[in-house]
Amino acid sequence: MKIFYAIQATGNGHISRAIQLYPYLQKFGEVDFFMSGNNASLEVNLPIKFKSEGCSLHYSKCGGLNYWDIAKNIKPQQIYKDANSLPLKNYDVVINDFDSITSLACKLQKVHSIQFGHQASFISPLTPRPEKKSIMGEMILKHYAPSPQYIGLHFDKYDSFILPPIIKDEIINAVPKNKGHITVYLPSFQKDCLEKAFNKLPNFHFHWFLNDVQTKHTIKNVTYFPVNQEYFNKSLINCEGIITGGGFETPAEALYLEKKILSIPIRKHYEQECNAAALKKMGVPVLYDVGDDFYLIIGNWLDSDIKYPKVQANNIPETLQFLFDTYNSKQHL
Repeated sequence: MKIFYAIQATGNGHISRAIQLYPYLQKFGEVDFFMSGNNASLEVNLPIKFKSEGCSLHYSKCGGLNYWDIAKNIKPQQIYKDANSLPLKNYDVVINDFDSITSLACKLQKVHSIQFGHQASFISPLTPRPEKKSIMGEMILKHYAPSPQYIGLHFDKYDSFILPPIIKDEIINAVPKNKGHITVYLPSFQKDCLEKAFNKLPNFHFHWFLNDVQTKHTIKNVTYFPVNQEYFNKSLINCEGIITGGGFETPAEALYLEKKILSIPIRKHYEQECNAAALKKMGVPVLYDVGDDFYLIIGNWLDSDIKYPKVQANNIPETLQFLFDTYNSKQHL
């Protein structure tokens, strides 16, 4: 069997998921990967056969999306060219993790596909949303990468076709400890937005993962790390808690490890607002704006005694078996 797997690389979560799935996918056939977008900072140890700049995210300085930079970097002609050039008819199965170019290619070439990933869960109206829904946000979730078939991943089984998150083997096999540090991963924030707040808490040590850090180094009570999977896994497994955005993979792994979480969703990022709504329902504190009192909020969060429901890990062999058995059925799970 020949398998085409599309990764939407606007962040590290999609890549991390694909890396975890790859050895399991190989048991079903030969896998070629298509990577669309260029926001990821992880090392990609996958057979990437096709690449496109696609649609990439651009951030403002302190925690928001820069829609102007996103829009001006979209190249419609190139997107159509890339979609037409993907040889999808050479594949038996097309798995799409929320990539618009692959979705367009399937439409142009009349090829079936399945959307498999976190964003697929938002096809269901039962998946948590913020109190104030965004019409534009809902349109993007529904129409950015449409597919005739969906298998969603989320923190909880909000609908019949939604399954638990893909958790990395390193996390599943870990023995979590509390070595007292706070792990920080907030890719939409630059260094000078948060550094002063962390320095005002000298009794706490922070492991801060930043895209523009090349080598691990410590200044005052902050150790700065490059975005590296091995460093990050070790930090998360041994942390007291994690301050992170409103993504999916990192909170899912933190919940699996039963770590404290403080979520700061990216401003104007509707999917992250939806994830934050789901996290709030689970008792996770969510912060929508970072102000001068941020250090006080961190202190109160660390002093709090909150128990979150533990997230289950996806049974990957079972999920993939179902995916291949039902492929082309044009039905939800």
